[in-house]
Amino acid sequence: MRAKLEDVCVRGSSNLKQSDVIDETGEYPIYGAAGYIGSVDFYHQGQPYVAVVKDGAGIGRTSLYPAESSVIGTMQYLLPKENVLPEYLCYVVKYMHLEKYFTGATIPHIYFKDYKKEEFNLDTLDRQKEIVNILGRIECVISSRQQELQKLDELIKARFVELFGDMKVNIKGWKIKTFEKMSCLITDGEHATPKRTTEGIYLLSARNVLNHSLQLNDVDYIDQQEYDRIAKRVMPQGGDVLISCSGTVGRCCSVPSDLKFQMVRSVALIRFNEEINPVFAEYMITSDYLQEQINSSKTASSQSNLFQGKIRALKGFIPPIELQNQFADFVRAVDKSKVAVQKSLDETQKLFDSLMQQYFG
Repeated sequence: MRAKLEDVCVRGSSNLKQSDVIDETGEYPIYGAAGYIGSVDFYHQGQPYVAVVKDGAGIGRTSLYPAESSVIGTMQYLLPKENVLPEYLCYVVKYMHLEKYFTGATIPHIYFKDYKKEEFNLDTLDRQKEIVNILGRIECVISSRQQELQKLDELIKARFVELFGDMKVNIKGWKIKTFEKMSCLITDGEHATPKRTTEGIYLLSARNVLNHSLQLNDVDYIDQQEYDRIAKRVMPQGGDVLISCSGTVGRCCSVPSDLKFQMVRSVALIRFNEEINPVFAEYMITSDYLQEQINSSKTASSQSNLFQGKIRALKGFIPPIELQNQFADFVRAVDKSKVAVQKSLDETQKLFDSLMQQYFG
């Protein structure tokens, strides 16, 4: 039957601050927006409950927490009534995506009074148990696939250290040069505001540059005429290395040979010379050694920026190209495994989302 959120839970609030519990000790856990904070000698809730981030970053994030625990004041208690299982309620609230109810520009908030009328399908308690069991098993598969991807990333990093050593120490004595001397081109994207379209050629910004990959699900577009205009200034090509240089600076990936795109000024492009393999370059740039240089080079304003001059001054290592190529071959082999795992993850996530719609929609 159809029900409203207020039919299955009661709102509860907390006046605890994180600073109130930092130095406390005890056996009862306390949670905040990012999860477990610590343990104290008291608790607010004697039964399992659902908690929702109601203030600040991460609003709408939903978690299920155990009996004899508490949350801080940026969280909202949703205390289940007798007609709903806590686990079922948690899935219901996740399905609702409560972040859509946010208000406030500087510090966003969501309020129970705004989302308590949300409707969903409420099954019998026995059926709720079945649904919770099914969704829980699927979530376990999703978690397993995510861990596989993490382990594969760790494998690449371990291989990098094995071949090239700790760059902070440079125990293998590699030659060191500035990026300016290691490259034949360092530039950034279009400074003027490009005329965007709803489809066409990719126009990348800093948000699209991730470590070792490009995010193309949320991307702007330009037409061929605008592409040609920008191309007079810079023409990206396969093997170039991109760095995010505004906002979250220092994320880096090499450019696939089959990708046609242009970029705005929040993305920097480096075209290394023949003594540097671009795959090696992107992992060198994301190493602690280069990230520390980048962090000390970025501006300290409200929005961090990494300017071309600072990029040119970065210092990197030049191992033998044969060793770099060996590492790049290893990365490509691992990436094939990552593609297979990611495909399985995407399919499992799609199944999970479909079942959430089927059960609660």
